[in-house]
Amino acid sequence: MTSTSSPPSASTPESRGRNLALIAMTVSVITFSASSTVIKWAQTPGPAIALWRMVIASSLWWVVLLIHRARTGFPLPTRQTWLRVMPAGIFFGSNIAIFFTAITRTSIAHAEFIAALSPLLLLPAGALIFKEHPNWKALRWGLITLLGVSLVLFTGSGNGAASLKGDLMMIIVLTAWVGYLLSTKWARRHNIHVIHFMACAVPMAMIPVIPIALVVAGDSLWPLSGRAWLVVGLLAVLTGIMAHGLIVFSQKHLPVATIGIMQVGGPALAVFWAWVVLGESIAPLQFPGMALVVIGLAAFTLSSQRRAVLPLVVAQPPSLSDSLDD
Repeated sequence: MTSTSSPPSASTPESRGRNLALIAMTVSVITFSASSTVIKWAQTPGPAIALWRMVIASSLWWVVLLIHRARTGFPLPTRQTWLRVMPAGIFFGSNIAIFFTAITRTSIAHAEFIAALSPLLLLPAGALIFKEHPNWKALRWGLITLLGVSLVLFTGSGNGAASLKGDLMMIIVLTAWVGYLLSTKWARRHNIHVIHFMACAVPMAMIPVIPIALVVAGDSLWPLSGRAWLVVGLLAVLTGIMAHGLIVFSQKHLPVATIGIMQVGGPALAVFWAWVVLGESIAPLQFPGMALVVIGLAAFTLSSQRRAVLPLVVAQPPSLSDSLDD
């Protein structure tokens, strides 16, 4: 254990790890923001996309693990590791399967705004469960981001086919996502490696995904169209490998409140992608809203880089060349 009496300077390993995590989260937010649009573009039942995306992502993570093992003698996950990752895997699969269904039954704007409410749950949960003390001055910039998100999502034309059923499903998605982030934080506090975590979490995520896919997608599970397979491949690599891996890496260096606030920027970017790819319209007031999101996130990230108080000792963070080894 260690004291948190003074914030780390820019030259300490802890600070370098935090800055790497902020970069990782920025890349993750941009990547995730496009996922809802890509899913809708596939014109295939969401759970079918979710299932095959899980199959491919799980296979890829085990390829990464086995290659790393062959090169360095990296151990296989232990039974204890599987058990500690299990809650995150179940939350993860539930989130993915229901989200992939909900996004086809409501508008991108409604879905992303509901998902953006996660900091309202993560902030008190992080303080209560993990005794975290986030940078409150930096969190104030999140209010600007929330204002921008509200402008983006509530000044649109509403022609994105929103529905009450889809919105209620998104509330379940929100709950599962918060559970995933909190259980991931808990697992990472037990020093579970990123590769071990993802190699266990993704296969376990298929436990809720498979029955949901069978019930909702049915005969649509096979065969998929060429467009659907393209979406499956993109999501497996960009979100299943890169974006989720970056979030798991960041969990060891950032409070969950910080991660939640950074993800608030995703909805505004998602509306932009929906406009570009799907032709969903953008109202004039949505453009300044997007600008506020960018300004708020940029100020929040810069302020977080200057000061962050973490409640626990973390392992020596890696350089960019070996960040997956953390």
